[in-house]
Amino acid sequence: MALIDRRIGLLFVAFIALLGVAVTRATYLGAVRAGSLQKAAVTQQVTKVTIPAVRGSITDRNGVELAISESAADVAADPYLTKNPQAEAAQLAPLLGKPVATVLSGLTRPHTGFVYLAHLVPADRATAIAKLRFDGITLLPQVTRVYPRSWAASQVLGTVGWNDMGLSGLEYSFNSVLRGIDGVRRIVNDAIGQPISIDDMRMTKPGRTVALTIDAPLQDEVEQVLAGVGAMYQPKGATAIVMNPNTGEILALANWPRVNANDITGAPAYARQDRAVGFTYEPGSTFKAFTVAGALQDQVVTPFTQFFLPSVLQVADRQIHDAEARGDETASVAQILKQSSNIGADEIGMKLGAQRFDYWVHRFGFGQKTGVDLPGEERGIVLHHQQYSGSSMGNLPMGQGESVTPIQMATAYAAIANGGVLRPARIVKSVGGRDLPTPGGQRIISASVAANLRDMLRGVLAPGGTASEAAIPGYDLAGKTGPANKIDPATHQYSSVNYVASFMGFVPASRPQLLVAVMVDQPQGAIYGGAVAAPAFQKIVGWAVPYLGISPR
Repeated sequence: MALIDRRIGLLFVAFIALLGVAVTRATYLGAVRAGSLQKAAVTQQVTKVTIPAVRGSITDRNGVELAISESAADVAADPYLTKNPQAEAAQLAPLLGKPVATVLSGLTRPHTGFVYLAHLVPADRATAIAKLRFDGITLLPQVTRVYPRSWAASQVLGTVGWNDMGLSGLEYSFNSVLRGIDGVRRIVNDAIGQPISIDDMRMTKPGRTVALTIDAPLQDEVEQVLAGVGAMYQPKGATAIVMNPNTGEILALANWPRVNANDITGAPAYARQDRAVGFTYEPGSTFKAFTVAGALQDQVVTPFTQFFLPSVLQVADRQIHDAEARGDETASVAQILKQSSNIGADEIGMKLGAQRFDYWVHRFGFGQKTGVDLPGEERGIVLHHQQYSGSSMGNLPMGQGESVTPIQMATAYAAIANGGVLRPARIVKSVGGRDLPTPGGQRIISASVAANLRDMLRGVLAPGGTASEAAIPGYDLAGKTGPANKIDPATHQYSSVNYVASFMGFVPASRPQLLVAVMVDQPQGAIYGGAVAAPAFQKIVGWAVPYLGISPR
């Protein structure tokens, strides 16, 4: 009996001890750890979800969509909840656009409860995935960028990362207005994970629409013309700019090789560059117009001033030749520009003088950014006259020894076309429906000097000019060809085989309404601007003038 009483007593003591432990634990949890446990419960029952804002569209000047946003989803998996990895991977793979083995690897990844299977899956495929109702598969709402015209102005538009941040082009430079503001949603779940309340803590604010000055049909035509240049001459690259010289509006800007904006990773890095602002080159003979412009404005020459042109011109340690061998002759300033004489350009430059020549080079905006609303603009390289060597005035006036960008050349020629006012080019027309102001310009040459230049540049497309075959019957055209040697990176001397061929022109010559600049980098089989770039100018202008309603003379 005593033994039984002793056992009962021990059990009672043990029970009291366990009860004491339980009370102590409850007190600890309820008092000491109450706050942290409550937070843990909230985190399991209350979640905050980011609702991505719809990125603003990019359109052409008439509202044609060039870049839009569509609903998409990131697809994630919890490997712990996956019941039949092999079967599920087989069904998910085609919807995710990935190999079955890759998806299976994600579904069976050890030591994790969360793994991304794919980013930015289009809405239709995300819906199909949701209908499969696989345990552990989660769809996270996102927005993806789509370019309806695929190839059109892709280097200009740029790219967007999977986190909706602009990475290049206008998507990058106007990211702050395009991106909008993400919303935040608070979801309260019950014990079994079902939502019992949903509140929007911050509403999404969609991005604003950016309308460009580009005209989509004209852009398509310019793309096609450059594609033809690429097919015929297989250059390293090419670009074409079409502008209204009176407002600075860019109506088309194309680059070759072409890039599919919806598959940017499929293009090599060099093809993604917007060459209009990011490529620098020696302009060659197209620069002669600015040598003449400065001399005319300083009144050291007139279009009729005669120069004796020797067959070879010695400048310090350099011998200057014209493109075609000839004997000694006499030519006017107008004839020098028409025939693109290197020796003639140097004679005009030396009559102008190094200091004034340098002044006019900078006055036309070379050596500095134009201010166009495109990212990645280069300044080019232009020396100051204090840095000139003895032979500098033997190469600078004819367009060697300085580097420029296509947009600098187009902007400077626009000043000749519009009567003497230099203003930045512009490619963004409005943001959020509000028109951006036309950039102010500054007069750099007189209207009469600009008119004289346009009249002389007519001769380039007239019989005997360097681009006579690019003339369009019935239309009054003016322009300038420009072959230029490239520097050989191995010898650091001018190459005898690699050139940049370019052409700058406008229509009508008397009161230009359209300016077209074409630059072709290292064409194969031909090198001269009149043979390579001028025909592209002719095709673009031939299509554009009836489309834009520009009448024959």
